[in-house]
Amino acid sequence: MPFMLLIVEPRGQRDTRAQAEGEALYARMVEFAEELAAEGQLIEAHALTADTNAARVRVREGRASVVDGPFAEAKEMIGGFFLLDCATRDEAVAIAQRCPAAAWASVEVRETGPCFR
Repeated sequence: MPFMLLIVEPRGQRDTRAQAEGEALYARMVEFAEELAAEGQLIEAHALTADTNAARVRVREGRASVVDGPFAEAKEMIGGFFLLDCATRDEAVAIAQRCPAAAWASVEVRETGPCFR
């Protein structure tokens, strides 16, 4: 069954790293994705750029509003995700514990499914 690992990182954290440090951390994440792919558990993975160029769109009563990032009220941002094929939640949690990002961010484990439950 599909599970998503969401990398939830503190906003602005990336700005505190030297270029070489950021590149090394990114390389660790790519290596982790390659390991998951070799194990047959990776469906998809992507890093996301910082929320400075993001937009939030809401439609209420037929009227759309767009708020450009960064979002002042947000203390965290989604930095990327791994979509996995796991047999159980426990298996997905065990993979999240292996994720390099767990050392500098939170890794949220979510099962995919209908949004009406």
